[in-house]
Amino acid sequence: MTAKLEDELSRITYDDLHAALTGSPETLGVHLELIERDIEVDGHSVRIHCHCLTVDANGRVQPKRLAAFMRNVVADYAIPRSKLVAAKKRDAEFNSTEAVAGLLEQARRSFTDLTKTGEGGEMLLFLLAERYLGIPQILCKMDLKTDTRMHYHGADGVYAGVTDDGILKLYWGESKIYKSASDAIRDCLASLAPYLVQPEHDGADRERDLILLSDKADLSNPALTKALRQYFDLSSPLSRRVRYCGVALVGFTSDFYPGDDAKAVADEIAAAAKAALTEWKKQIGARLTAEKLQAFEIEIFCLPLPSADEFRSDFLEAMGLNR
Repeated sequence: MTAKLEDELSRITYDDLHAALTGSPETLGVHLELIERDIEVDGHSVRIHCHCLTVDANGRVQPKRLAAFMRNVVADYAIPRSKLVAAKKRDAEFNSTEAVAGLLEQARRSFTDLTKTGEGGEMLLFLLAERYLGIPQILCKMDLKTDTRMHYHGADGVYAGVTDDGILKLYWGESKIYKSASDAIRDCLASLAPYLVQPEHDGADRERDLILLSDKADLSNPALTKALRQYFDLSSPLSRRVRYCGVALVGFTSDFYPGDDAKAVADEIAAAAKAALTEWKKQIGARLTAEKLQAFEIEIFCLPLPSADEFRSDFLEAMGLNR
């Protein structure tokens, strides 16, 4: 087999990545309502998407239901795909749920119980990346943690897309959920910037994750996983066919939502979010310029919440970690 033919057969396709996606987009839509999508900022290669919490027939928003939903898909986020496939195969062979149940508990235990944890936001970014954008996670960072009381050092997620001409789009993920929208936007883009703008060298912030990708990138199918890892092998010609992109989640406390005793009206929440998007877009544009990110393709999710602190608390409670 010639080197050229081998290179062609090793390339990842859209169908390969799409087959690796987890879960139903419709289920995510039960909890998060799309308000606006694909908002552009002049002079930048960014697209902004805005979601709000959904309102039920009783006029209530239910952040605790969102947290419970996140808990139920924790293994999809925190366990490598190949491990889940092997566990499902073993359970099917022995007519059991033992292997998958064990991985579910392993996944839950990998999360920290720190009250200021950012892991709920990172998991929500995973859900939006996979179920809304259709870009699968290819590096399972939670499986790399050696101490549940510590956060993994590196990007908040690594995802992949592909262009029609076979360029692998590597999306570095960052998530910040703060009380203030401006603080979340500032710190999120400041954290994302090094992964995109730093020149290639051994000391670059992205280097540790790139080394891990060459060994641990996972699409569950062994042949596809082998092909994917070649993009991160510096001795492979495919390593020159990787384009850095970004995917970011900024969540923040908002006064769009009514108090506990008042009924929410979905149209009013949506209208308030659309009005506020003008300012968020302005802030995002300013920070992109300040961080020299104008030329990079970045998908940014804006998520106003009733309370950033309560989002973290609800997630810890749902995970059984609020000791």
